[in-house]
Amino acid sequence: MSVAAGTLATRTPSSSQDSRRRIVAEPAPVRWLIVGVALLFLTVFLVVPLVAVFYQAFSRGVWPYLGALTHPDAVAAIKLTLMVAAISVSLNLVFGLIAAWAIAKFEFRGKSVLITLIDLPFSISPVISGLVFVLLFGAQGFFGGYLQEHDVRIIFALPGIVLATVLVTFPFVARELIPLMQQQGTQEEEAAISLGASGLQTFFRVTLPNVKWALLYGVLLCNARAMGEFGAVSVVSGHIRGETNTMPLHIEILYNEYQFMASFAVASLLALLALVTLIAKVVLEKYVGAE
Repeated sequence: MSVAAGTLATRTPSSSQDSRRRIVAEPAPVRWLIVGVALLFLTVFLVVPLVAVFYQAFSRGVWPYLGALTHPDAVAAIKLTLMVAAISVSLNLVFGLIAAWAIAKFEFRGKSVLITLIDLPFSISPVISGLVFVLLFGAQGFFGGYLQEHDVRIIFALPGIVLATVLVTFPFVARELIPLMQQQGTQEEEAAISLGASGLQTFFRVTLPNVKWALLYGVLLCNARAMGEFGAVSVVSGHIRGETNTMPLHIEILYNEYQFMASFAVASLLALLALVTLIAKVVLEKYVGAE
């Protein structure tokens, strides 16, 4: 028995190495073709559009570019986008932590339903997400009459934009944390509690440090989606200049008014934010993989 096990242990690495050699031992033309197709696809659908955005943004020079970004409507759109992203990410951070902790560390009735609801925004159109809030809080919506009587504005105002953004972005933090927490198990938490730690102490001193990089990774993805969200926000915003237009909506208005340079200038700012997010994502992936 031990001889067979030793023989198996001796042959297993060799067989895996042989299979790896067979995988990478494709003819050079085949490897170059595969790499070339991948690079061509990325160039056509990623690099060329990015270059076109920045080319159009600076087509009239630096000062018109800066003027487009410092226009009052553009400044209002930038501020609103950052505010909505900050609120949405903060809410999703709290929700994602609580949901992931409950799903990964406890067994309870309705757990599968909660997981399904978390994944729901991935399967429905953002426009539908925004329409839900219009049907609930709009003038003819379920709560519309009550809100009008008490002079509370949700649709065509900041609360509606935040609600729509939160709905389409809340899976990102939870979905990054749940698999990691499930993989880590509950042994460390049980040990901490057995030593006299309270629930909150266990969470902040044991659970949270173990998932900090995955948490940052989820927050990063959530923030990127929040700043670039268009469909849901478009439904609930009302497109009011200087008040309810986020950056994507402001870009659409400028483009429809044939202000192409100004629209590409604001779009280049979103592209820069996307590039920064991509770089941060690559850096954080190393830490997430090391956990």
